[in-house]
Amino acid sequence: MANATPLAAMGTRPLLLLLIIITIIFPTSTPAAASPHISAVISQSGLDFAKDLLVPRAADTLAHLSVPDIERSVSIPIIGAVRMAASRIVLGGVAVANSTVAAGETGVVVAASLSSVNLTMEWSYSYSSWLVKISDSGNASIQVEGMDVGVSMGLKNENGSLKLFVMECGCYMKDLDITLNGGSSWFYQGFIDAFSNHIRSAVENTITNKIVEGASKLDLFLGGLPKEIYVDRVAAMNVTFVNDPRFSSSSVEFDIDGLFIPSDKTAPQSDMHFGDTKLALPLGSSSNMLWISLDEDVFNSVSALYFKAGLLQHMVDKVPDQFLLNTASWRFFIPRLYREYPNKDMLLNISAISPPSVRINVGRIDTTVDLDVIVNVLGSDDIVPVACISLSVAVSGHASVSGNNLVGKVELNYFSFDLKWSDIGKLHTGIVQSLMRIVLKNLFVPYVNSYLGQGFPLPIIKGFVIRDAYILTSYSSIIVSSDVSFIEPMDKSGIKQVAGSVHKDPAVTMKQLV
Repeated sequence: MANATPLAAMGTRPLLLLLIIITIIFPTSTPAAASPHISAVISQSGLDFAKDLLVPRAADTLAHLSVPDIERSVSIPIIGAVRMAASRIVLGGVAVANSTVAAGETGVVVAASLSSVNLTMEWSYSYSSWLVKISDSGNASIQVEGMDVGVSMGLKNENGSLKLFVMECGCYMKDLDITLNGGSSWFYQGFIDAFSNHIRSAVENTITNKIVEGASKLDLFLGGLPKEIYVDRVAAMNVTFVNDPRFSSSSVEFDIDGLFIPSDKTAPQSDMHFGDTKLALPLGSSSNMLWISLDEDVFNSVSALYFKAGLLQHMVDKVPDQFLLNTASWRFFIPRLYREYPNKDMLLNISAISPPSVRINVGRIDTTVDLDVIVNVLGSDDIVPVACISLSVAVSGHASVSGNNLVGKVELNYFSFDLKWSDIGKLHTGIVQSLMRIVLKNLFVPYVNSYLGQGFPLPIIKGFVIRDAYILTSYSSIIVSSDVSFIEPMDKSGIKQVAGSVHKDPAVTMKQLV
């Protein structure tokens, strides 16, 4: 039975403490903060979820792991130098007994205790002199009585993408129980025992290198995350990261640009700096895995984009009371309209004259939009505009989550109107007000809700889905608090959709990330 070193006898908790101390003693520099419009906070329960997802997969990659051969020459009194070797050392498999994750000041520490660790190997020795040549070989099994592994990883922003790097990584084996088979193994036990420390060191180094290799694949995956999320032919969300991630004792916060850009334009690298910003404290229960805060500028940016694209207009040729869109229904209220255009159908052209303005306050979301409603008469061969009514419309609404999309619904609060111009004389105020109310409640609001019901995607990695979400509204921002589930294996095609082409080699899968 090989003896454990003092460091090897450390459990998961002391190892975790050691790595956290290292991240505090050797901090990384933090640049000035930029101006984000979306903030995503992963809480301790979210970190635990990610740990429980990745650690078992990391353990799977250690199965059948090969350790480099070990050869050494041992000097035996009287006999002389005997050459011994331990070869074909293979890790049979491991099981995770328990694991822990914690955020330090500059990174995240993951530590795990492994059980049922076993290895197989082959052994041999040879001795030769001018008188005699002796050699023997056999195989052996090694049972490890406990193993602790840990890795401390940092994250930083690099040109709008996340860069993951390993700050410290270690593997510590406890007792080794070596059983030899073949040859005169009872005689050679003492020789093979001389290899225990070398076997320990070789296995620890190999596992450490494998963990670092897995971290590099995770870095490759994170670096390949898309910098924009396509919404439609007009808009895409700019999801480049701004600032370095910020770490607290129980969470990690990521800042995202979040504004909408034309879908045919590459998301620009954000280099605006406005000084330090503080970690946003989530409202409500901190047990939720994920908190996403969206500034009202996000919604105003998409309204400005659609306005600039000329999409905030709608032609109305059908209403619930269809007779209202015929000049005959107005002959007693607007006689001139009927005299000049008897029994003619009418068409309403509703268009925004400025981008809608979204304002978010505690418990409510308000939007104001200024519209022009042009009344047109359908002639035999042409469309004749006869009047224009200016409207200022106020709606209020609420947001919810459907799948991974943020959706909404509004209702009419109030509106005011003025006659902008008229070629058919003065219009009766009461009649115009009734007509506009019908148009707004039965056409405009449902039309807006049809688009809001589709919503736009929240910045969630493919393969994960939001669940048990609820919405909070605070001053100037909407906060989505939720848990997440992993529902779709990230095969090669899935990674390509999420990360794009990040390397000339085949795309990295979730299982290959560790």
